[in-house]
Amino acid sequence: MAEHFVKVYTRFNRLWHWSQVVSILLLLFTGARILGLHQVLPFGLAVTVHTVVALALLVLWAFATFWLFTTGGWRQFIPRLHGFLKVARFYAWGVFRGEEHPYHKTFDRRHNPLQAFAYFALKMALFPAIWISGLIYLAYDFWDAADGQAFWLTLVANIHVLAAFAIAAFVVIHIYLLTIGHGFREHVRPMITGFDKVDLTPEEEAYLGQKGLLKD
Repeated sequence: MAEHFVKVYTRFNRLWHWSQVVSILLLLFTGARILGLHQVLPFGLAVTVHTVVALALLVLWAFATFWLFTTGGWRQFIPRLHGFLKVARFYAWGVFRGEEHPYHKTFDRRHNPLQAFAYFALKMALFPAIWISGLIYLAYDFWDAADGQAFWLTLVANIHVLAAFAIAAFVVIHIYLLTIGHGFREHVRPMITGFDKVDLTPEEEAYLGQKGLLKD
């Protein structure tokens, strides 16, 4: 196998990614205001912005989910144990000793085992938790007369806040990992240009070359 620059991120993929970045940062910022962690925005404005951005992001995720399943991109996020311990050791120990990253991207598996596991947990656990709890909270007027509503409201609010803090932690770790290895710019560039360096078999190289997806 040989390394080549391949267009692995489509225009929609990049639009989805950066729209998600901006939306999540806005949600964290306005959510912090709702919790009283800062006073930069008026409370009412923060609630309105938080609600509108959240619903817009939910629509975007619905389209992205459809896109992932129709294109087969969902396979990139399925975790596997092979190589997991090597990658975990690299981030915990090897990176501080200047070791080479043990994982080499391929066209079919761009995410290393640790990344795939993190994205899988994010999409299958944290995102559903924050969206379901957020929608239930938003629909409070429909169930505020239910028995034990104070308990359920507290439970829903706490789940929403805990999921938000977990996502915030993911964002911080994600940004930190972008500084490791080849540097921040090299890690971010693929999500801007669409081209990333991956290992290709001769068959993949020939096929992608015919499709015009290789960069000289």
